[in-house]
Amino acid sequence: MHIYIDADACPVREESYKVARRHNVPVTVVSNSFLRVPREPLINFIAVSDNFDAADDYIAESADAKSIVITSDILLAERCLKNGAHVLASNGKPFTMDSIGGAIATRAIMADLRAGADMPNLGGPPPFTHKDRSKFLEALHIMLEKLKRDHK
Repeated sequence: MHIYIDADACPVREESYKVARRHNVPVTVVSNSFLRVPREPLINFIAVSDNFDAADDYIAESADAKSIVITSDILLAERCLKNGAHVLASNGKPFTMDSIGGAIATRAIMADLRAGADMPNLGGPPPFTHKDRSKFLEALHIMLEKLKRDHK
């Protein structure tokens, strides 16, 4: 098993490390800029080029059915799901093959609305809360437990 973190703007890196330590699962943190990560055998940092989608490409090519990918990037989530990986957003919401189509459609609609010249500012995602952090911790733990059972 392996956890991949799409690290740019990820608010739950520390929480991911905590759960990974408890389950003794390696973590790869992927970013196109330097990030400080704990110096531990289970935690690895990969710096990719600053090319567009370089971090996404690395994660999508590495993730498989024994992987959990932590990202809020819907298009990366879709790519990883197609490779059989399990995908979890930083708010604790899992992406699945059943839900990804709706998420992509909503993303496209919101992009179209933001591009409209006469539309008011629609803002970004809601603020990240303590409740989101708690949901994430629980969801990652449950996902790892299920993955352990499925791959014995």
